[in-house]
Formats: sequence, C-alpha cells, structure tokens
Amino acid sequence: MSKPMGKPGMEDDGPALHRIRITLTSKNVKNLEKVCTDLIHNAKDKQLKVKGPVRMPTKTLRVTTRKGPSGQGTSTFDTFEMRIHKRLIDLHSPADVVKQITSISIEPGVEVEVTINDA
Repeated sequence: MSKPMGKPGMEDDGPALHRIRITLTSKNVKNLEKVCTDLIHNAKDKQLKVKGPVRMPTKTLRVTTRKGPSGQGTSTFDTFEMRIHKRLIDLHSPADVVKQITSISIEPGVEVEVTINDA
C-alpha cells in the first residue's frame, strides 16, 4: 500500500500546533502583571507565537451597608468594592510545551486557567 496523497507542499513539520488561551484573574494588579510578563518572557524564549496580554474590562463588585448597627437614627451608608482584573494571553504551540511555560512561580491571589484548542 502507498501513503495517501495530500496537497503538495503540506508536509508534516512536527508536532501539531494548538491554540492555547491562558486566562489570568486577580484582585491585585501588580501580581497579575508580573505573572503576565513572566509567561510572555518564557514563551518568547521558546520562539512561540504570542498575542497579549489582552486587558479585559475590570469587574467592580459593590456592597452597600448601613453604618449604624441599629435601624434608628439618620441613614448613613458605607460602600465597599472589590475590583477583579482579567488578562488573556494567546499562544500557538504544541501542547507539551505549555507545561514548561506555566512552570513559573505564580504570585499569590492570581488564578490561572489554561484552555487548549486545535489550531
């Protein structure tokens, strides 16, 4: 039997490239930006195609409470808010390289989510 014929010029160069999306979320911007720069630096050292960091809109969670402990007296309120920052980084690389890239020390309070899609 012979090999199936593909399109000319479409030789298999190596491992299949995947589109990898890394989503980083945190309440602390400094820690988030540090993890972003470390990830991108590691990816560029391995000569990978990198897009990002894409800064997504900040989510602001607000809670309004009464200042006074009882229901009597004038109405005065306190407003507390927590801001959640989000960054996206897209990579084009083999799936096994992701483990090497994401092996950096991740700052406390930064959540990392990795999604792998076929290119």
